[in-house]
Amino acid sequence: MINRATPGYTCPTTLYLVGPQSWTEVPALLSYEVSDPFAVRITFGDNTEEDEGISWLVGRDLLQAGLDRPAGEGDVRLWPSRTSGDVLFLHLRAPSGEALFEVSRGTVAGFLQLTANLVPFGQESSVLEVDDELAALLSNGGADPTAR
Repeated sequence: MINRATPGYTCPTTLYLVGPQSWTEVPALLSYEVSDPFAVRITFGDNTEEDEGISWLVGRDLLQAGLDRPAGEGDVRLWPSRTSGDVLFLHLRAPSGEALFEVSRGTVAGFLQLTANLVPFGQESSVLEVDDELAALLSNGGADPTAR
């Protein structure tokens, strides 16, 4: 089920944590917001409400590339399975450890297609309000920069 709440999409899914001898189901939520057009948020855990659970921001282009070929380096890597057409591997690494997940390639592809309906790939910069953000930064977030 895909919900459209704010300008963006969310998609509940299940990832499978690959262990040495078994897989563990991990509920997750894929989220995309037009206000952050380059990123997809993956929130892990039973309670995937906003600001709850563990979240990773992953580049939308990286997810798209990983559907067809190995993509990413460092903390986030993705690649499609060679033996199953619907399996996408997601490898996450943090200072505290690393995890390998399997996720439905079809679910990710469908979700990315919905995000492309909102903001086509390659058009992300056109929806950013760079002038407003730059003005806020240069004005010290609206505060008087000369005040001490």
